[in-house]
Amino acid sequence: MSRPGRFAVAALAGLAWIVATAGAAAADPAGPTDYRSEVEELEPPTDAIEVSVLGGDSFLYVEVEPGTEVEIPGYDREPYLRISADGTVEENQRSRTYHLNQDRYGTNEDVPAGIDADAEPQWVEVDDDGSYAWHDHRAHWMQPGRPVGLEPGDTILDSRVIFVVEGTEVEAVVRSVWEEAPSPIPPIFGAAATVLVLLALARLLPAARAVAIGATVLGAAALVIGWWQFASLPPETAPSPTLWLLPATATIAGAVAIWAAGRPRRQPLALALTALAGAELLVWVWTRQEGLWRALIPTDAPFWLDRATTAAALVVGIAAVAVSLVRLVRMPRAVAPA
Repeated sequence: MSRPGRFAVAALAGLAWIVATAGAAAADPAGPTDYRSEVEELEPPTDAIEVSVLGGDSFLYVEVEPGTEVEIPGYDREPYLRISADGTVEENQRSRTYHLNQDRYGTNEDVPAGIDADAEPQWVEVDDDGSYAWHDHRAHWMQPGRPVGLEPGDTILDSRVIFVVEGTEVEAVVRSVWEEAPSPIPPIFGAAATVLVLLALARLLPAARAVAIGATVLGAAALVIGWWQFASLPPETAPSPTLWLLPATATIAGAVAIWAAGRPRRQPLALALTALAGAELLVWVWTRQEGLWRALIPTDAPFWLDRATTAAALVVGIAAVAVSLVRLVRMPRAVAPA
């Protein structure tokens, strides 16, 4: 195998390792969804806590005023979460609720034997700033399939979550609505505009350099979008570092490929790096593809910008991999002595 071939294989192996380890570290992060859950009110009203939903309908989030003690019972009214006056957040990891909440669709099969409402609590500190986010099955639709007999615009869930604030029970009233499908215009526009830009670059520059530039630019744009999503959620929701790590390495690989493309002896390296950058963008798109057609994306970034960038990254990724591999395959014959 040629040196650029060995480099490409090693780089792709490293990419696979990044994706595997990052995916294993993320317990059950927020993903795109068609359902929006909102806390409509607190009964009785209080300024001591603020309760909201993150990631469309993925996580319930509470912020507690300093000096306030709050307890959050589990599904069986067993001790589940408690927040001290100094902001320390503790979780009872011998609670049935704790085990059910490790997965969005957690069932009784996920609860170890011997764990019930009467089990002795095992308190573990999980935060120290008076706020916390967790999966709560009372705040989202609990089935992978669509609600039967309902359609977009309908309410699919009404529930209440109890908070004990300084000894007083406060109920958070949660409502979840099935959202309309998003417009296809942003991803179509992002893909079409990217095709036109790449074609224009290819008329001015060699195709290999054009796609290397495209991979670098889209890698940087995807890095912004990926970091924006990563930073939109608290660490306890386990957002995957691949959101920004994949486009970051794609940007670096593309930038080095541009440098190498200007040096005749570095052409194989430039092509291998461009292929790697394209592959990283394709994996990035694959890991977040549902954001193209789901109504809600777990990010503070504008949804239209997220979808347009994702579609553009798909186009550049395909072009970078295809052009680079074709050139690598043909290169031995092209450089062979006459």
